[in-house]
Amino acid sequence: SNSSAESLDRLYPAVGSTKPPRKRTTSQCKSEPPLLRTSKRTIYTAGRPPWYNEHGTQSKEAFVIGLGGGSASGKTTVATMIIEALDVPWVVLLSMDSFYKVLTKQQQEQAASNDFNFDHPDAFDFDLIIATLKKLKQGKSVKIPIYDFTTHSRKKEWKTLYGANVIIFEGIMAFADKELLKLLDLKIFVDTDSDIRLVRRLRRDISERGRDIEGVIKQYNKFVKPAFDQYIQPTMRLADIVVPRGSGNTVAIDLIVQHVHSQLEEVRAAWSLGAALASAHQCHPLPQTLSVLKSTPQVRGMHTIIRNKETSRDEFIFYSKRLMRLLIEHALSLLPFQSCTVQTPQGQDYEGRTYSGKQITGVSILRAGETMEPALRAVCKDVRIGTILIQTNCNTGEPELHYLRLPKDISEDHVILMDCTVSTGAAAMMAVRVLLDHDVPEDKIFLLSLLMAEMGVHSVAYAFPRVKIITTAVDKKVNDLFRIIPGIGNFGDRYFGTDAPPDWSDDEDALST
Repeated sequence: SNSSAESLDRLYPAVGSTKPPRKRTTSQCKSEPPLLRTSKRTIYTAGRPPWYNEHGTQSKEAFVIGLGGGSASGKTTVATMIIEALDVPWVVLLSMDSFYKVLTKQQQEQAASNDFNFDHPDAFDFDLIIATLKKLKQGKSVKIPIYDFTTHSRKKEWKTLYGANVIIFEGIMAFADKELLKLLDLKIFVDTDSDIRLVRRLRRDISERGRDIEGVIKQYNKFVKPAFDQYIQPTMRLADIVVPRGSGNTVAIDLIVQHVHSQLEEVRAAWSLGAALASAHQCHPLPQTLSVLKSTPQVRGMHTIIRNKETSRDEFIFYSKRLMRLLIEHALSLLPFQSCTVQTPQGQDYEGRTYSGKQITGVSILRAGETMEPALRAVCKDVRIGTILIQTNCNTGEPELHYLRLPKDISEDHVILMDCTVSTGAAAMMAVRVLLDHDVPEDKIFLLSLLMAEMGVHSVAYAFPRVKIITTAVDKKVNDLFRIIPGIGNFGDRYFGTDAPPDWSDDEDALST
């Protein structure tokens, strides 16, 4: 099969062979992309702006582009070009190839001999496609099957996709289902000459999927071409835009990008999270979901030390850790417990209490939130930890989601969400929204912070009234730079020994928490 692939390469040179291959896999196109270095990885990332309003609900569904066309017409290449030209964060590419149905033993044998029709609508799991696209459109996380074209089967592991401003869904049957069509905001048909599609398919199936040339041609003549004529080509009339010549038609792709940009700009211009939070419910009494650690002389004394600008870094770290431990212990006392009976070594029954949930997971909002992880690990044996990175866009003043790593099956856990300071509540709201999008119940989220401003408490409680908010102190004011007054300064800089620019807020790493 290697020699067959080489022969095809001579007949039909690879598209773009005169240019070096692109390495970019996200929509960020700036010469100096945002960069995050951690101890384990380097992440190039563009931030996702708020996709919800001050009520915590989704403000606008993701914009879904459907890409249809024949097999090997260049749909994926066109999709990649659109993503790169859009230059907007958090674009999701969803391929219909992931949603082939699980084959029976008989169908597996037919597939091995190139006698199974993969180009028929019945070969796809449309129910799963529609359910998945609906969840993605709503901003939810989804699990995507991974299809192995060599063995004609789904792999055991599934991949997780989460959230997007724009979703690009591509596949040969992208327009073949009425319910699926309702989910597409823009329908694009990639129209490529049949001879070019055949040669592309030959090269792909031989070099990437281990097929022989006779089998590929047999399958093309028996299934692929008839299916295109019967099921795929007729859907061209349903498309809003037809792109002749596929990826070679840069004019059409530019027009598509301009249209999507105009749709996104309408949403951005209509609403600002920061402005909404600044004016929302700031004169109301503190909510009942707020629990403040009792201000004992010991707690008050530790606050005096860490708030003092003359405190050395070593003392700041030491007393911050003590407060964190007290805060974590206080939060754990608010978890649900149930009665249980155990037997003591003396053979006597003891009526006690035990945690009634499945397990506890900690999620830290980087950078300051991770300083609370050791305190959580010290009192919760084998606790799982996730991380979320949220930073403020210097141009818009809005929080942006840059990175997240959450444990599997987090939806069944009580989640301890950790950040050291919360002023406006914007980043805390974004982190809560991420957890909700991963199906964590709102009443199982505990937001923990060493210090909060009343504004932040109100913002989070108004948007998410069932989230428990737990802190060691609440200060009344936030100044024009979103610094908590009297406050604690920039916690991360004081803890890690770094210097913040003078115009930064005292929220961590320019976080609008």
